[in-house]
Amino acid sequence: MSALFPAELAWYATGRFYEANDGTLADYGYFLHLPLPDAEIFDGEPGETTAHFTFAAKPFKAQGMANGALSLGLDPVGEFSLYLQRKPRGTFDDPASFAEGECIATFRRTSLVVGTTLSDTIGGTTAALFGTNVFSARLIASASFDCGGRRHDLAEYLGVGITQFGTSAATQIEPTPMGYKRVLPFTGSAIALGGAG
Repeated sequence: MSALFPAELAWYATGRFYEANDGTLADYGYFLHLPLPDAEIFDGEPGETTAHFTFAAKPFKAQGMANGALSLGLDPVGEFSLYLQRKPRGTFDDPASFAEGECIATFRRTSLVVGTTLSDTIGGTTAALFGTNVFSARLIASASFDCGGRRHDLAEYLGVGITQFGTSAATQIEPTPMGYKRVLPFTGSAIALGGAG
């Protein structure tokens, strides 16, 4: 497979946002699809514990604001990395487990990210319904690796980076792992930015 065209689908991912007791946020999870010909994405039935390709963000602090029924989260520029776990061991009970294995790429978000959560009031009770966000991230480091009988390098497939569109649930996951006060599941789909210029 050659390099993706600009705006061609790059990946599907799913994971969870974790808000720690100290107020920092980070997201962790795994990939459902990557543009890696002949590479096995899962070791068995698809799921967190069988995913060969995972991701983890560096924790950051966000600011919040409101506009009517919309709650806005302002995430600063930050980084996240992709990992190859030849022996999958990721679990949402231990988010740090998604940052194990071989680091195959690191991305840096190009600007502030605005996440939007929609709420509605029904019968006098206000409840959050769902959240969305979109961001672009530049590929700042990549490492070639062997998988599926081929040599791969995400820089060759994605070019300079990606733009990702995300949707999150507003109902938090229970029970919350120790050290965290809120966990929300999400899914993301990304398109390739392609080559520079």
